[in-house]
Parts: sequence; structure tokens; C-alpha cells
Amino acid sequence: MVAALIAFICVFCAVFAPWVAPHNPFDLATLELSNARLPPAWMEGGSARFWLGTEDQGRDILSALMYGARISLAVGVSSVVLSVLIGVSLGLLAGFLGGWTDTVLMRLCDVMLSFPPILIALLIAGVGRALFPGAQDSLAFGVLVVSITLTGWVQYARTVRGSTLVERNKEYVQAARVTGVPPLRIMRRHVLPNVMGPVLVLATIQVATAIITEATLSFLGVGAPVTSPSLGTLIRNGNDYLFSGEWWITIFPGAMLVLIALSVNLLGDWLRDALNPRLR
Repeated sequence: MVAALIAFICVFCAVFAPWVAPHNPFDLATLELSNARLPPAWMEGGSARFWLGTEDQGRDILSALMYGARISLAVGVSSVVLSVLIGVSLGLLAGFLGGWTDTVLMRLCDVMLSFPPILIALLIAGVGRALFPGAQDSLAFGVLVVSITLTGWVQYARTVRGSTLVERNKEYVQAARVTGVPPLRIMRRHVLPNVMGPVLVLATIQVATAIITEATLSFLGVGAPVTSPSLGTLIRNGNDYLFSGEWWITIFPGAMLVLIALSVNLLGDWLRDALNPRLR
């Protein structure tokens, strides 16, 4: 329940950031360099307007966290949705059809597992800079989503394939085949609903993994642009001031990332237990 409450607060603040955040970190007219690196309000000399302090450009860290969580959640959810669509589709085909289709798709999964998202993101970012030198910022979010998706769909494909291998030999599937139901319709209407339980659990946990991957890539400079303060970008900017006394610039974004990842993981564990009939 605590994890659900924390996840709800984080998602609510991220979705409704334009209305909940005290300041708009994207409004350059409201930024003042004289407010740069101010300590949190409860520390000596802190301004009451900035509860968590400010970063090097004078942006309110609390507002930047809300907008940054919005970007991180958008990238994480988008990549997981695409991974689910690709992985479930290929897993159904591999498990239901079998034969050479199963062999080719599973060998493709083995190949994709050998490439971590960071290397794929670096490759895509390098190719994007070479082909579109003036569109680096506009391609940044596409690079994040594609790189996380290309390595994330494999787990869904393997999970769905294993469940489909079990379901395709059951009586209701055999009865549908005898009555002349086309294979695609059997997969869509009969097999798919019975293999989605593990997928929902895996997708919930993978949202947290995708958010951490996005933060890692943004920290390395191949993720969200500097003008879009995602959690990884905020941690990277504050890392330069960590040992100079302005610890709040990087500690609070890091704590926000930990809270989101931990709460989503706990919710995924609870969902796994709730959908497991052996634990009821």
C-alpha cells in the first residue's frame, strides 16, 4: 500500500506537472541566474520559494523533478508498450506455429540479448548525428524509445512463447481447430487472453527498468537533451556540484528515481503474487 501511494503521487505529479509544479522550468523568462544553486528552504539562507533548492541555472528543483519524472515516465511507458506489442506478437507466432518460425525468432532473441540498450543507444545516436546533424535534440527521445524497445521485447517474446506452447495443446484450442477456426483468430481470441497474465507482471516491472535505463542514457549524454530536464539529465548536471557543497542538485533527483523504481517494482511483485493461483 505504501508503494502504491508513492507510485500514485509520483505519477500524479508527473502527469499534472503544469498545474501542480510551483514553477515552470521551461519558461526562460522566469529564470534568474541570481537564484542559481540556492539551498533548500529549510536550510539556513534558503528561499521559501524553493523547497528543494535550485540548480545551476536557477530552476526550482521540485518543479524540475515533476517535469523530469514526466519525461522519464513517458519514455519508460512508451518503450514498454512497444516492447509488449512486438514481443507478444512474435512470441505468439513462435509458440503457436513452431517449426522454422520458432527457430528463427528464438535465434533472433538470442542475438538481441547480446546487445545491451546502452550500446544500441550509442549506435543509434551516432548514426542519427551523422545522418541528421541538425536534429540531435528532436531525435533524442526517439533514440531512447527505440534503444530500450529493441532489447526489451525479447523477454516478452520468450515468456509468451513458453505459455503458448502449453496452451496450444489444450482441448479448447484443439476444438477450435476442428471446427475450422483460422489460426490467427485462435491466437487472437483464445490463446492471447490466457497468456497475458505473466506479460502484465513483466510489463509492470519493466517500466521501472526502462526508467532506470533512460536515466542512465541521459546521464551519459545520449538520452534526453539538456533543455528537457529528465531525471538522468538532472543527476548529470548536479554531479558537477556534488563535492562542492551543493548536494541537493543531484541527491533529490536520485532519490526521486529510486522512489519511482522501487515503488513500481514492489507493485509488480504484488501483481505477480495476486495473479499466481498457487499463492491464493
